[in-house]
Amino acid sequence: MLIDVRLSNVVSQAADSALAAENDGYDAGWVGETSHDPFLPVVVAAEHTRTLQIGISTAVAFARSPMNTAYLADDLASFSGGRFVLGIGAQVSAHIQRRFSMPYAQPVARMREYVAALREIWSCWRDGRVLDFRGDFYQHTLMTPVFTPEQLGTPAPPVYLGAVGPRMTSLAGEVADGLLVHVLNSPRYLREVSIPALRSGLAAGGRERADIEVVVPIFVVTGTTEKEFNRNRESVRRQLAFYASTPAYAPVLAAHGWNDLHWELYEMSLAGAWTDMPGLIDEQVLGTLAIEAEPNGVARMIWSRYGQLADRVVLSPEPGNDAPWSRIVSDLRSLAAANQAVRPA
Repeated sequence: MLIDVRLSNVVSQAADSALAAENDGYDAGWVGETSHDPFLPVVVAAEHTRTLQIGISTAVAFARSPMNTAYLADDLASFSGGRFVLGIGAQVSAHIQRRFSMPYAQPVARMREYVAALREIWSCWRDGRVLDFRGDFYQHTLMTPVFTPEQLGTPAPPVYLGAVGPRMTSLAGEVADGLLVHVLNSPRYLREVSIPALRSGLAAGGRERADIEVVVPIFVVTGTTEKEFNRNRESVRRQLAFYASTPAYAPVLAAHGWNDLHWELYEMSLAGAWTDMPGLIDEQVLGTLAIEAEPNGVARMIWSRYGQLADRVVLSPEPGNDAPWSRIVSDLRSLAAANQAVRPA
């Protein structure tokens, strides 16, 4: 198991965030796309680190054409010396259509074509092939020398696919280098929905489980003081309430029989009652959808829940609070080494 962490997506904080992650012994840091574009902080993080793998989890694919994303990812792969991982996701229709003013129809078919287009473009640049990609959603048929990036010997970046539902998860198994599980997850949902869908996609693509990395982000509530512990708990409750109110993520709650909770949170979100929503995240929900433990118990709890499910885990919140993250990482790494014969499902 590799042990990663969420990095700040604020450009001015990216260097300190990435350095802290590297110093704490993490294998990789992941930048999300929420209130900031994720590609700029990745540049800063790569510039200020030497060994840390740096990924985006996840860039909103349909807000950009494959050509836009191909240029950005190719530059980052070269600039980072091959340490960059491109994670892309579909987002939900409301954001694509109403926030980005872009088309959203047939997201699974569109994503399949998007990944294929990226690889065709990168192959054109590296192998000198004529660019002639013609799909139902994207067409890329022009590439002249002046627009072809110089190649520095860096392989094309791996493409990881963010997914929640079984159809997109199956697609990840079929065409992607990695599956980026959503942070609103539980071991039950992974075992009952995600892993079976992933295996179906792997079979359809003639691939094995070892051909793909499963990356599982985890909310962690911990701290060395009561004040810090409670602050982290409230932060996680706010984030869980937000994600649990989104219809696209409702199946995770449904796996635990919490359909009513989703709809209550959804109605509150429509009414703009954001500050009241965390009050619905009780101890059972929090304890199921997040790791809540004293620092010396975090690693054991993560391993017991995800040791047989994840190739990599991504800890959240960001590094920098008062928890001894380097010790937590070391403890988790020791557990993984002691159980190295255990292969993820």
